[in-house]
Amino acid sequence: MSKQDTNQSTGRLQSMSEVARHIERHADTRLTLASLAAVAGMSPTGLQKTFKAVFGISPKAYQDAVRLRQLKRSLKEEGSVTEAIYAAGFGSISRVYGEAERNMGMTPKAYRAGGEGERIAYACRNTALGPMLMAATDRGVCCVQFGDDEALLLDKLRQEFPNAKLVLSDAQHAPELDAWIDALNRHISDSAPRPDLPLDMLGTAFQMKVWRFLLRIPRGQVLSYTQLAETIGQPKAVRAVASACARNRIGVLIPCHRVLRGDGGLGGYRWGLERKRALLATENASDTATSLEAGLT
Repeated sequence: MSKQDTNQSTGRLQSMSEVARHIERHADTRLTLASLAAVAGMSPTGLQKTFKAVFGISPKAYQDAVRLRQLKRSLKEEGSVTEAIYAAGFGSISRVYGEAERNMGMTPKAYRAGGEGERIAYACRNTALGPMLMAATDRGVCCVQFGDDEALLLDKLRQEFPNAKLVLSDAQHAPELDAWIDALNRHISDSAPRPDLPLDMLGTAFQMKVWRFLLRIPRGQVLSYTQLAETIGQPKAVRAVASACARNRIGVLIPCHRVLRGDGGLGGYRWGLERKRALLATENASDTATSLEAGLT
């Protein structure tokens, strides 16, 4: 990349970061694409395209994510659900319920009640990384955990959704979950491609931004926490980036294991450094084998 290209890229990140901060400061007000374009000094069309290229989502989706973060905080405090919805700047009850189902994985009332009324199917399998639990709502996978004991994995799921109806997956009630967990198991154990499964990610706007970027890191490639922070336009948020990786509930499918320390060290991993090391080694070995095969053809 030339110095001119680097300067342009840096300028674009700084400009879009300013727009993002403006959205965060005014999340509870109605923001038009034209008003945001004025902040960046560009056309509405250019703003929409550039913002999505930098953050992976549109300005409107970013504002909705910020509002949902505020809503989730409000729902944990005293007051009615209706008051929390309006305090977060949504303006209507019907709109927030539609947004929440896509981004929080359940209605605000159910989230506040620890998943009360929500049905979450789960299943456990033994993998090359040890026991694995996968859980899913009607919208997609909401949890993939690894551990040394299936009972402890189930306890962690109960802690996350203490009032949800947890249902053991079987062929009659949740055949799709069995297929999904088998596909992920093949990816871990046999280097099969990572399955493209629907994900029900639950997190703050910043966490969602980090996790969405992680989904774009190709197999066999790694980057540092610092590089990740810079890439998403938040160069000073290295610790926050590391925290978002640590808070990832959907192991392997959201590949936080591909983020390392600046010195090349493994850094942390929610499910243990041995599992992180094994995942990276498997991916590197698979990519090396693919390259050799391509060279022989």
